[in-house]
Amino acid sequence: MPQQTGEFERIATFFAPLTENIPGALGLRDDAAVLEPSPGCDLVVTTDTIVETVHFVGDEPADLVARKLLRVNLSDLAAMGARPYAYTLNVAFPDKIGDAWLADFVAGLASDQKEFGIALAGGDSVSTVGPVTLTITAIGEVASGTALRRTTAQADDLVYVTGTIGDGALGLQVLRGGVTGLGPAFEESLVTRYRLPQPRLGVGRAICGIASAATDVSDGLVADLGHIADGSDLAVVIDAEQVPLSGAAHAVMAGDPARLETILTGGDDYELVFAVPPTEKGQLDAIATEAGVALTPIGSFEPGAGVRVRGPDGEDLEFQQAGYSHR
Repeated sequence: MPQQTGEFERIATFFAPLTENIPGALGLRDDAAVLEPSPGCDLVVTTDTIVETVHFVGDEPADLVARKLLRVNLSDLAAMGARPYAYTLNVAFPDKIGDAWLADFVAGLASDQKEFGIALAGGDSVSTVGPVTLTITAIGEVASGTALRRTTAQADDLVYVTGTIGDGALGLQVLRGGVTGLGPAFEESLVTRYRLPQPRLGVGRAICGIASAATDVSDGLVADLGHIADGSDLAVVIDAEQVPLSGAAHAVMAGDPARLETILTGGDDYELVFAVPPTEKGQLDAIATEAGVALTPIGSFEPGAGVRVRGPDGEDLEFQQAGYSHR
């Protein structure tokens, strides 16, 4: 069995150092943290759980597991236009997880804390006979009354996405042997997108006051756009040919055009998809340049219901499912 410290020694040794930049965490020596939002700000709270073999393959380096866990929560903050503030961490470890794995896990958290300006504020540590189960609750700040919502798109708004779509889902298929023959560079780029998403925090903050609605693409572009459309009592129409793809995704499509369904519905992109009034279109070029992230128009909202995806011939495409199902 790997070397393991006891719970309180584990907290003091591994997790307490992650709280150094947030006095309200009280060094993890009390029952709870004491946090205070900045003047004029609302708190934005989100939580996500990832489970071994369900949300990560299980053979990844521990630091990458930690960074993905934190980043999927940061992506939710980005979708609300929030600045990261603090997070709590709940971990359930089986006996196979020892101190060496935990040290690498904490190193991954420390690296991303520094990159994204967030700190640990508390949490819980338990044992389990099941798979590794990890939960983060992330807290962000946004100027009062300005948080981006899913439910406020307007008819005639344009649909924009950040970055490229489909790489995360294709990366998982590479790991599972479902996509082969791309060459090492393309395969590595897809796997990296799956294992290490890039939360679009800068874009999220920049589009506050410009976008009328937003969400992040975690379950699949079609499914997540559907959340905005349903919440706003609108229909949304996107053009499949306008959806931005990476070079690796283009290579996959060249060999198997049917992979378009995976690209549009597979999820794990952690890009932002948002609604913008046509009158605000000109501001997005400056935001893209400042953030260093492509912003691409792919469709628009209109009266009605549901999500329509137009193919190259102008006909609507049909998919077996809109996105990942949380069962």
